[in-house]
Amino acid sequence: MEQMFDRLIIWRRHYFKEKRFMLFLALVVGVLTAMAGLLLKWIIENIRHLLTNQFSVSESNVMFLIYPVLGIWLTSIFTRRVVRDNISHGVTQILFAIARKQSSIKAHNCWSSLIASAITIGFGGSVGAEAPIVLTGSAIGSNLGRLFRMDSKQLMLLVGCGAAGAIAGIFKAPIAGLVFVLEVLMIDLTMFSLLPLLVSCVTAAGITFAITGTDTMFDFVLDEGFAVQRFPAYILLGIMCGLVSLYFTRTMNGIENVFRRMQGPYTKLAVGGLALSILIYLFPSLYGEGYDFIELLLRGNTEQDWGTVLNQSLFYGHNNLLLLYLVLVILFKVFASASTNCAGGCGGIFAPSLFLGCISGFVFSRVWNFYGLFNISVVEKNFALLGMCGLMSGVMHAPLTGIFLIAELTGGYELFMPLMIVSVCAYLTIVFFEPHSIYAMRLARRGELLTHHKDHAVLTLMSMDSVLDRYSKTLNPEDNLNALIQQIAGSKHNVFPVSDAQHHLIGLISIDDIRHLMFRTELYEQFTVGQLMKKPVALLSTHDSMEIVVRTFGRTGEQTLPVADYEGHFVGFISKSRVFTLYRQMMADISNE
Repeated sequence: MEQMFDRLIIWRRHYFKEKRFMLFLALVVGVLTAMAGLLLKWIIENIRHLLTNQFSVSESNVMFLIYPVLGIWLTSIFTRRVVRDNISHGVTQILFAIARKQSSIKAHNCWSSLIASAITIGFGGSVGAEAPIVLTGSAIGSNLGRLFRMDSKQLMLLVGCGAAGAIAGIFKAPIAGLVFVLEVLMIDLTMFSLLPLLVSCVTAAGITFAITGTDTMFDFVLDEGFAVQRFPAYILLGIMCGLVSLYFTRTMNGIENVFRRMQGPYTKLAVGGLALSILIYLFPSLYGEGYDFIELLLRGNTEQDWGTVLNQSLFYGHNNLLLLYLVLVILFKVFASASTNCAGGCGGIFAPSLFLGCISGFVFSRVWNFYGLFNISVVEKNFALLGMCGLMSGVMHAPLTGIFLIAELTGGYELFMPLMIVSVCAYLTIVFFEPHSIYAMRLARRGELLTHHKDHAVLTLMSMDSVLDRYSKTLNPEDNLNALIQQIAGSKHNVFPVSDAQHHLIGLISIDDIRHLMFRTELYEQFTVGQLMKKPVALLSTHDSMEIVVRTFGRTGEQTLPVADYEGHFVGFISKSRVFTLYRQMMADISNE
């Protein structure tokens, strides 16, 4: 079987040019990703309908205290017993795979995130399905590429095709899918990458349109279009969205750090599940993705319409408390989302970003109209729509994605100018405090984030293993010069390590330092290695980034540097010439289109 597939690979390479075959794979990725997205949405909707169909709209149901915990518990069991791997932080995992794993994503991610997120969200987890389906799409692209033995550059593009197809399919937003890959995954747009990405986006969106219809995801009717006199309102809304994004990002990270210090999955389940259940019981709007809630704010025109967002809550019938309810939801949504994932659930922050943005825009417009600022009135549902754009731009550091996604989600193209203003203002506000998105900041702190800066991108793609010359033989300080000469004679190296009994590096000997003694045999027994060695100028770690490696070479002026593992055990050397040779090769590859 393997031989037959090898012959198929050879036949394909002979008769199909790489670019043409890449377009075919992009088409396949688009089809599979669209089907995965549709399946995920279908499972979530059916689970939710089964669990909540009989709930009364006039009171909060006690089952809100049970379903979310049950869903997280089932997801946790599935993850630990079946998958046996971490499948949270889907987009962050993709960024890490691109930067550090040559775009290789594990095969189980083609299905594990889909099942786990369906259980979590269907039972009420306050997260979104988009990040898991993006990871699923990227995994499909990665594994399809590895199956046909594509190189790392083509593999990266297929990962991007999967992510683009996922966004395009699940949101019916092909342009947003393309822009998401460029802004969030930071894959460079070139003539080589443009067509495959477009093929995946159009294919995934086309299949979704064909199966579910051509209606946009949200039923939005524009009452009033762009008005110049509302410029101050657009700008202030953007700033507010940037500040809410900052609150969401930092609070999310803070909660994750608290859970990270907890011991054992059941402790996390108890704390996170309890917090989530209580929040959903008090604010049923936090149940699941929250798209029904968004729909209510976008379609409403009267106090009675907007009052329906209080259904199934303790606030039911108190429409005068609507604004207070919405402000509390803004404050507690991040706790619900973080608790869902940290307790063992699986989901993303696409939906929470849209959810928070919609409420933020609506609250802003109500306050604006109440105080009659600038003697200008604003349309609540328009500003709810603009808020969705602002939060997505701020949380994801993706202003273009926010603009095109909201325009495609709602058909609100006539608000394109306000969308741009709000998106840019939100991005400029948060980037003043946080230079990286919620997805990228974890990797950026470790120097493992791929960016559009080619020099930095090449260093990120380079791994320590690709330049490390592992060296098993070391000298003891008590060895004499004769033992050193014998090791030199059987080696091609110019520098030799000296270690103690625990294999910790204590010194180095360079041929240049002993050249005047090498041919004086009468001195072989008189000198020991301990007398001849020098302390290393610097010691690198196997987990250091290539940026640290290059900076260390520049700071020390050395041509060869020793490397140790986390426990300080010597493992080998890195040569400056080898690093820069590989750097030049990769720079040529990444620039050659």
